[in-house]
Amino acid sequence: MSYFTPQGGLPAQTELLTDRAIVTEAYTVIPKGVLRDIVTSKLPGFTNTRAWVLARPIAGFATTFSQLIVEIGPGGGADWPEREEGVEGVVFVTAGELTLELEGDQHVLGAGGYAYLAAGASWAIANEGSEFTSFQWIRKAYEPLEGYEATSFVTSDAEVAPQEMPDTNGAWATTRFVDPDDLAHDMHVNIVTFQPGGVIPFAETHVMEHGLFVLEGKGVYRLNGDWVEVEAGDFMWLRAFCPQACYAGGPGPFRYLLYKDVNRQVRLTGPAAGRTASRWG
Repeated sequence: MSYFTPQGGLPAQTELLTDRAIVTEAYTVIPKGVLRDIVTSKLPGFTNTRAWVLARPIAGFATTFSQLIVEIGPGGGADWPEREEGVEGVVFVTAGELTLELEGDQHVLGAGGYAYLAAGASWAIANEGSEFTSFQWIRKAYEPLEGYEATSFVTSDAEVAPQEMPDTNGAWATTRFVDPDDLAHDMHVNIVTFQPGGVIPFAETHVMEHGLFVLEGKGVYRLNGDWVEVEAGDFMWLRAFCPQACYAGGPGPFRYLLYKDVNRQVRLTGPAAGRTASRWG
């Protein structure tokens, strides 16, 4: 399997600036051509590392998560990557090898490696190889639920069999890293795969926010009232209730990493009420 990984750099002075980047009230598209050196950030506590911030909470838009592409050079890493209390995360490696120390155990994640990092978990990451490593890092404030507790785990794309969506003959499948019925988890980060010609045959309109990073292939996405062409390396960021559907363009599979917030009642009072209100409004 292949996973798009940005290389940075800058376009030549002779290139046109016209691109597919767009920000609307319902969705944002950040195409791969935007992922250049000039828009990277350093992360506190990391060495030999740079990051592209794809999403962060914005009032009136999507408010539940942040998503980054993190690139670590040889010898780089962080002993304390997550410095905010109560924040869970998912790491998905797209290139190179990432050494993850999680609760005292060491794991080496190659391309396709996946780790769920529970809020409060002790973990560190390092690039102990000779090549750059890159990964998607999705973060969310964990919403505890009495009687349930999410625990950290490590797996990979290759280890989890995709589940075919009903009545699609395999044209549409989802790699689910977490059991959808497990209420301990308040977010899902899955991989969605469409074979050429596969389609979401209705306009999904729902409370869940989305971050969609295209790992492979190309497709045409319906976002709100617009048809938008996307390809490997593009990022789509959707607020709650943004209508969405797609066609896979071929000639190979169209795959994307998908975030959504799930399994919690809408908060109308208390500290989280403001965040919830912005999702509705």
